[in-house]
Amino acid sequence: MKLLRRGGSDESDNEDLGASESVAAPQSEGGRGTTGKGRPTPKRREAEARRRGPVAPAPLTAKEARARRKAAKQSLSKDERKAQAAERRAAAGERRTRMLAGEEKYLLPRDKGPVRAYVRDLVDSRRNLVGLFMPMALILIMTMFLGPVVQQYVTLAMFAMIVLMVIEGIYLGRLVNKKVRARFPDTTEGGFGLGWYAFVRASQIRKLRAPLPRVSPGDAV
Repeated sequence: MKLLRRGGSDESDNEDLGASESVAAPQSEGGRGTTGKGRPTPKRREAEARRRGPVAPAPLTAKEARARRKAAKQSLSKDERKAQAAERRAAAGERRTRMLAGEEKYLLPRDKGPVRAYVRDLVDSRRNLVGLFMPMALILIMTMFLGPVVQQYVTLAMFAMIVLMVIEGIYLGRLVNKKVRARFPDTTEGGFGLGWYAFVRASQIRKLRAPLPRVSPGDAV
């Protein structure tokens, strides 16, 4: 009897031991990567985000965005504000320099693309009468302080000049569209918009054009 009881107790002990091992196994497997407190170790990014606190939602209106910028500005010291202003000016100057150099990434939407670059080269390789529009306008303003006779002659000369500029603008628009179709047969650009783009660039003083000219007058394009 004692042997039976001892065998039965041994079997029950083995069952209890197996059950305890089966319970401990998943706990040990699930406990991998946990701290002594029984929870997973937080990642560095999560810990930093928790220290910073909740992220504010994006502003819904321009007024709210201005208010946030004002609040952020007030939280900075005078030296920090000066440093930020200097950084913004330097970044703006860098962007303008690259834009004037013709880098595609920094160009305005109206100037982007190989077609617009080709049109600029076509305009810059010509000596255009339209480019005298701004100097002539300044001369007209200066003659307003002279006598009426001089004003009359200058006005007639300006009127004749404007007629010639309109004629040249029409010719330039047609020329640009023709050359663009020959160079880029698959392009969707063309028509009045492209001609107007060429006319506006041609009417600007050469040194004030943006992007700056890449070719000289008379160069083959």
